[in-house]
Amino acid sequence: MPMLSWLGVFAAALSGFLIGAIWYGPLFGRAWHKKSGLSNEALRSGSNTIVFGTTFVLNLMAALFLSHSLAMAGPPSLRYCIQIAFGIGLFFVGTSFGVTYLFSRKPLSLFLIDAGYWVVAYTVMGVVLGVIG
Repeated sequence: MPMLSWLGVFAAALSGFLIGAIWYGPLFGRAWHKKSGLSNEALRSGSNTIVFGTTFVLNLMAALFLSHSLAMAGPPSLRYCIQIAFGIGLFFVGTSFGVTYLFSRKPLSLFLIDAGYWVVAYTVMGVVLGVIG
């Protein structure tokens, strides 16, 4: 079994979490809120601790699996890490969102925001894992 860099996994998860804060905040927050159909009340309901804590744990799980997948190839190059991570974001996650959003009749702009986040987040996770391990 390949060795994983837990520092790399944690840093990759943190990068995905921080990208989400920027992506769904100053970059696309207003557009996402408008297209998501969620009211201000719905967004304020529930526990932010649970939402953000669970979000980080899910990013940690994604980074762990990405790190494991990259490590299975032996010591991967940075270029390989970026290509695989980008491919996972675009062709696994992006296409999955596409199918779901088509059947849910959600707007293209919402798909582009949500799928775009994952493409960028996975790509940056790949960079982090390629540099740190």
